[in-house]
Amino acid sequence: MCARMKYRHVYHAGNFADVHKHVTLVALLAALARKDKGFLYFETHAGRGVYERAGGGGEAAAGIERLRRTACTAPELRHYLDRVAALRRTGGSTRLYPGSPWFAAEALRAQDRAVFVEILPEQAEALRSALRTAGSAAQLRVESGDGLARWQAALPPPERRSLTLVDPPYEHTREEFERVRTQTAAALRRFPTGVVAVWYPVKDARDTGRWLAAVQRDIGRPMLAAELRLFPCDSRVALNGSGMLIINPPYRLDEAMTTWLAELHGHLDTGAGGAAAVRWLAPPAA
Repeated sequence: MCARMKYRHVYHAGNFADVHKHVTLVALLAALARKDKGFLYFETHAGRGVYERAGGGGEAAAGIERLRRTACTAPELRHYLDRVAALRRTGGSTRLYPGSPWFAAEALRAQDRAVFVEILPEQAEALRSALRTAGSAAQLRVESGDGLARWQAALPPPERRSLTLVDPPYEHTREEFERVRTQTAAALRRFPTGVVAVWYPVKDARDTGRWLAAVQRDIGRPMLAAELRLFPCDSRVALNGSGMLIINPPYRLDEAMTTWLAELHGHLDTGAGGAAAVRWLAPPAA
């Protein structure tokens, strides 16, 4: 599997999908930290932790760099931008962009624990180096391997609380969507109350809708979908939008997300017919 992988996130780091995913992650970590009891943070596709863009801006020009030039009001957006700025100050470069393990390591407390799994050994070693500078108080472990396969073995966690980020590259789109669905369902059978955040690309609304319906049918837990679309769902753009499926979302996350996602869309909107939406696929029991 390693030899066949062509996706390299460095070319996409800081794009609008990264911004959407990482603001969501920052909000989820803050929500879990409202309780003193520790939790396990597990990541299935961790990457290298910190990315340095080449000159010219690339996809980040329409993502993090555009957002940096705006006056954000939502606290989730401001906190996200503060974390990016902190990395760039300590790293001495405005081209640096943190991956999700870096955001997590910065937010985790001494009572929390994290396991980051990355399939490419050289990327896993780069992640170990990056996390040494994160200044985290938590217990951090980096593993090289198949994160979806290792996920179930980490459950149920001794902390009895968990947040898992599932963020595959979707190189083989149909197969990866199916594997994410089946592995997520299996993980939640082992630990039904764990919080799970799944990033997914939005390319065709019909395909996305069918997959979300299948996940809802298989899992049967409270779940909401938050999508940031910069282009219409039926356009021929490679990536029309970014989706976050949140299973067992923390209390009132949907309300806060509705506010900051609308603001984020306003800052990143290209005028090409996109939208932002937060909707319950399966609401919590009354």
